[in-house]
Parts: sequence; structure tokens; C-alpha cells
Amino acid sequence: MGAAQSLPLVLASASPRRAALLAQAGIAPTRIIAADVDETPAKQELPRLYALRLASEKAKAVAAQEPNALILAADTVVACGRRILPKAETPGEVERCLRLLSGRRHQVLTALALAAPGAKLRTRTVVTRVVFKRLSNREIADYLKGGEGLGKAGGYAIQGRAESFVRLINGSYSNVVGLPLNETLVLLEGCGYRP
Repeated sequence: MGAAQSLPLVLASASPRRAALLAQAGIAPTRIIAADVDETPAKQELPRLYALRLASEKAKAVAAQEPNALILAADTVVACGRRILPKAETPGEVERCLRLLSGRRHQVLTALALAAPGAKLRTRTVVTRVVFKRLSNREIADYLKGGEGLGKAGGYAIQGRAESFVRLINGSYSNVVGLPLNETLVLLEGCGYRP
């Protein structure tokens, strides 16, 4: 599938972190188009299936606008057991997430979806296990003051101050930031794309 190399690559994500991670790997998407999909979890939907459904829907939505391009979409979910944590939009949500994650193990799942013209949608899901230390009220209050957790799945950004909360990480660090680089490159190469 060498023709994929000449196809433009479109990143179906508004996340600046995903674009920065791709750039770190030497990949510059031709265009970045945020996919407009409803991100409400279905009743009883498991974290892995939720992430996979959203990544697939984002890839398909952007592929409908860009039929002659490779479309890369991703969705990152923070889960505590079967519970999907929100993309924290308020300081109160950030605080609730941090209190839930304090002293506990959680999973960060990123589902990848790659749409290519005339080909079946390719997907992959990557799981990283993260353990937070027990957080003091002061650590939580200080983190809230910085506003760093707003808009982030699970209410934290590992590439910022929250890295000091991590006692253990098992798996891909870039996955926790928002895009597992190794698996993304493998998926792109499988379609014949070369940066």
C-alpha cells in the first residue's frame, strides 16, 4: 500500500498534545480537523469500548469530509475500575477526580482509529496502568490553583505538575499524555504511511 505515503494525513483531534506528540515523532499532519461527535458514554458502557467507539466515530466523521486522506483519530479515557472519569470541565470536577484517584491504581486507555480510502477502519487500544500516591488536601488545593487539570480526562495532565503524584506507571507514558506513539507509528506504517 505504498500509495498511502502520498495521501495527506489528517489528525481528527483538537488536542494540542496529540499534535505535539506527532511532531515529536517527526509527523506533521497536513490538516487538523476536530471531529464533532457526542462524547456521552452509553449506559453501562465499559471504558475500553467507550474509547474505541469514540475514536471510530471521530475517524468516520472526518473521513466523510476528507475522503481522499488518511484520517487518524484517538480518544483517551481515564478509568477507575469500570468507572469512566469525566473530562474535567470545572475545578470541582478536577477535585473529585483527584480525590478518587488519590492513593489508587487507575487505567488510561487510548483507542486509535485510522481510516484510509477504500480500506476497512483499523483500530488499536492501548492501556497504561498508573498508581497515584495518597494526595494531601494541600496538594489538591495547589493543583487546583494552577488550573492544569481543566479539560483533561481524569482531571490531570501527567506532563505537568501531576507527574509528581505518580508513584508507578506501567506502560506507555505518551499514552497517558494522549497518544501512544509506538502504536500510532505501527498503525500508520501498516497503511504504508512514512513520515
